[in-house]
Amino acid sequence: MEYLRDKSEYFDLDADFKPLPKYGHLSEKTPEYIAVESAIDAAYSPLWASPDFAAFRQAAGDPDAALPPGGPDRYRDITTELLQFPARDGHLNELKVYKSHNVAPDATLVYRMHGGGMEHRTQLPFLSYTLLTFCILGFVIGRHEVDGAENVYAATNPNIVVVSVDYRLAPEFPFPRPVEDCYDGLLWCKENAEILGVNPEKIIVAGSSAGGNLASVMAIMARKNGISGIIAQVLHFPTVCHPKFFPRDKYEYGSYIQNSENPVLSTLRMEAFLRAYNPNPKPDYRQSPLLAESLTNLPPALIQCAGYDILRDDAFAYAEALKAAGVDVEIYGYQGVPHCFPAVILTHPSTPIFYKRFNGFLTKHATA
Repeated sequence: MEYLRDKSEYFDLDADFKPLPKYGHLSEKTPEYIAVESAIDAAYSPLWASPDFAAFRQAAGDPDAALPPGGPDRYRDITTELLQFPARDGHLNELKVYKSHNVAPDATLVYRMHGGGMEHRTQLPFLSYTLLTFCILGFVIGRHEVDGAENVYAATNPNIVVVSVDYRLAPEFPFPRPVEDCYDGLLWCKENAEILGVNPEKIIVAGSSAGGNLASVMAIMARKNGISGIIAQVLHFPTVCHPKFFPRDKYEYGSYIQNSENPVLSTLRMEAFLRAYNPNPKPDYRQSPLLAESLTNLPPALIQCAGYDILRDDAFAYAEALKAAGVDVEIYGYQGVPHCFPAVILTHPSTPIFYKRFNGFLTKHATA
C-alpha cells in the first residue's frame, strides 16, 4: 500500500512500554479473541498489498452485513430503500433507509455515519465458518453495510427509522468534504422528515469508528449552528482526536502504543488513513471533537469501545471530557477485544452485551 510507512509519526513504538494505570489492563486478550487472532491477521494482511485505497475499496463492496447468532432476521424483520440528496456542491449522495414493517408514525431518526470495512468468510478454529466484517476505519473505505448489523438491530424498534449516509471518501475527497456531506444529509433529513416518516425534533446521531467521529462532530455542529432536534449520540469505537494534537497532559493515552500491532487496526495503518483523510491536519474540532472549544449542552452519549484497540483511550478521554462538561454519558470498555469486535467476531461472548446496551440506549431515548 503506497500510503503505509515503516515508522510512526507520533509514537515511539520501540519504547519499553508499561500499561498505564487507568485503562491499560483492558488490553489483556480474551481466550475467544486469542483463538481467532491469527485467522483475522491472515484475512486482513493481503488487503494491504493493494496498490492504493481505490483498489482496496474495490475489493470491499457493500454486501449485506451478517447478524450474530440469535440476532434479528434482516430480510424478515425490516425493510430497506435507497434515496438520494444533493450536497452543497450539487453532488447526489446516497442514503439507505432501514425501518420496521410496522414502523410507527413520527418515529425517531437514527442518523448513521458508517465506518470502514468489508465482509469476508473465513475458517475459524471453533466454528465451521463465520463472517468477519473487516472494520478498519472510514474516511477512505466503506459504505452503509459496514455497520449494517447495528442498523438492523436499531430498525427492528418500530419507534425508529435508521438513515445511513454514504459520504464521499478520501483521498479523492479529503477533509472536510466527508463532514460536509454528513451535515448536508442531516439537514436534508430534517427538511424531509415527512418523506422519511420521522420527527425532525427527535434525532439520534450514531456511528462506529470513523462514523463515531463524524457523529460526535454532527452533535457539535448542530449545537454550534442552532440546529435543533439532536436528542442523543451513539459513539462506538470512535476516533476523537488526531494524535498530533491529543492533550496527553489531560488524559491517559497509551493504547496507540500498547495495542499498536492489533491486526484489525494497527497504529501504522491508522496513520495511513489519517494522512489520506487530512494530509495537513490542524487542531480543528471537525476532525478532533475532543478539542472543541466547549462540549457543554451536548446530548446524552453512549460510548462503547474495545480494550485491545488503538482507539480505546480516545473513547475514554471523550467520555471524561463530556462528563466534565455536564453531559450525561454511558461508557463501556470491553476487555481484550479488538476494534469493532461485534462485527469482527460475531460469536464473542461480549457481542450480545454490546447490542443489548445499544438497543437499550436507543429505546430509552427514542421513546422518551
